[in-house]
Amino acid sequence: VSVQAQILNLVMDLQRELGLAYLFIAHDLSVIGQVSDRIAVMYLGKIIELADRTELFTHPLHPYTEALLSAIHAPDPHQKRKRIFLQGEVPSPVEPPPGCRFHTRCPKVMKVCSQEEPALQRRGSNHWVSCHLYD
Repeated sequence: VSVQAQILNLVMDLQRELGLAYLFIAHDLSVIGQVSDRIAVMYLGKIIELADRTELFTHPLHPYTEALLSAIHAPDPHQKRKRIFLQGEVPSPVEPPPGCRFHTRCPKVMKVCSQEEPALQRRGSNHWVSCHLYD
C-alpha cells in the first residue's frame, strides 16, 4: 500500500471518528473522487464547476472538467474513454485573458468566450458551472 493511500485512509478514518470536514486541493481527480462528497474544479484560480462527486464524474459540464476526467483510467478495462488533449498554452494566472479564462485552450470555444467572463450558474439541484455553453 502506498504512502498516499495510507494517508488518505487515515484522514477518512479521522473524518468518520471525529465528524471532521476537510478541503483537499489536488490535481488528481481519481484520488479526489475517492475521498470527496463534493468537488470543485478550478482553472487559473476560479471555480468553473461544482457538483456532487457522482454527478461530476457521470455528467461533467465544463470542457476543462471533461478533459480532466478523460485522463483517468476507466475501472472497466473494456470501457474505452476518448482522451481529450488540450491545445495551446496555459495563460498567466497573474494576468489571465479577458472573458473565460479557459477560452485559449477550449475545444468548444465561441466568440463570446473571449469577451465575457461566464457567471457560475446552477444547472441542477447541486451542480454549478461557469461556461457560456449553458447561457
